[in-house]
Amino acid sequence: MTSLDPSAWHDFFIGSMGAAAALTGLLFVAISINLEQILKFPNLPGRAAGSLGVLVSALIVACCGLVPDQHVVVLGVEIAIAGGAVMFQALWVTVRSGVPDGDRMAWRVERTLTLLLPGTLFFAGGLSLVAGGGGGLYWVFAATALAFLVSAINAWVLLVEVLR
Repeated sequence: MTSLDPSAWHDFFIGSMGAAAALTGLLFVAISINLEQILKFPNLPGRAAGSLGVLVSALIVACCGLVPDQHVVVLGVEIAIAGGAVMFQALWVTVRSGVPDGDRMAWRVERTLTLLLPGTLFFAGGLSLVAGGGGGLYWVFAATALAFLVSAINAWVLLVEVLR
């Protein structure tokens, strides 16, 4: 089954690694350029950290997927750990930032979910590989694509919107 065969996903992992590395660099530039502005808003440092966490998890998952001759269950455990770590981080940075004045609950939920969902999908993909069924690496694909989308949006906010 293709969804459980990491060797069939080799090119995906290579492409994901390059894209995650490039987006991580973009995010670092956005943060460093506007660090003073970002630190003025109580929720933006957590958003920046969460975005970095999401991208780094995608990078780690891609690295793990490229390990030659690795048993699929070991890969599943590695992916589940990466997903669990980024889920924990998403909750940590959200709770730690508190509730700024004027912050609507809908905004808080959106920020939490966008950081939490990629990790949840990585976790599901890892468990699916361990279980030997249920979508396998298709979950990892969804998590990676969502990680890129979320991080690109957050990079835009940290680079451009923070100056408005």
